[in-house]
Amino acid sequence: MHRLLFMMLALSFCSSCSEVTSKPDTLIQGGFDEKEMDAAVARARREVDSFIAELSHPTGEDHAVKVPIADGEAVEHFWLVDVTYQNGEFSGRINNEPGMVSNVQMGDRRQVAKAEMSDWLFMRDGKMHGNYTLRPLLKTMPEKDVKIYEAMLADP
Repeated sequence: MHRLLFMMLALSFCSSCSEVTSKPDTLIQGGFDEKEMDAAVARARREVDSFIAELSHPTGEDHAVKVPIADGEAVEHFWLVDVTYQNGEFSGRINNEPGMVSNVQMGDRRQVAKAEMSDWLFMRDGKMHGNYTLRPLLKTMPEKDVKIYEAMLADP
């Protein structure tokens, strides 16, 4: 997996907050516009069929989907890697440590319905396709990182 893609896959955002004693560096808990994030998730869901077609006949690599996982009232979003799609569900392995929920661990296998995923991505020719939820998060990052990620986006 590409080094920069690993950094991108590790990015997580939360839609509700709770007290945790040890937060991973990947847990983004503010600084982004909630309406922009909602629009990014809606776009990913609108365009998910193109991702499913890509999974069926890959022209890229490092395919992943972002999924929400609830634990009580806390909801945390995780990237699933080694992703497959069958019978209306994505399946893959969790690719980052939890920061808010305690009912999953990195490496656990999870399944999620197509309508429940929150984003998707894959790499082709050094460019990142999808990962729409990254765009609202750019406002939370140092400028040098923003330039790197924006250069990677196939559709900035």
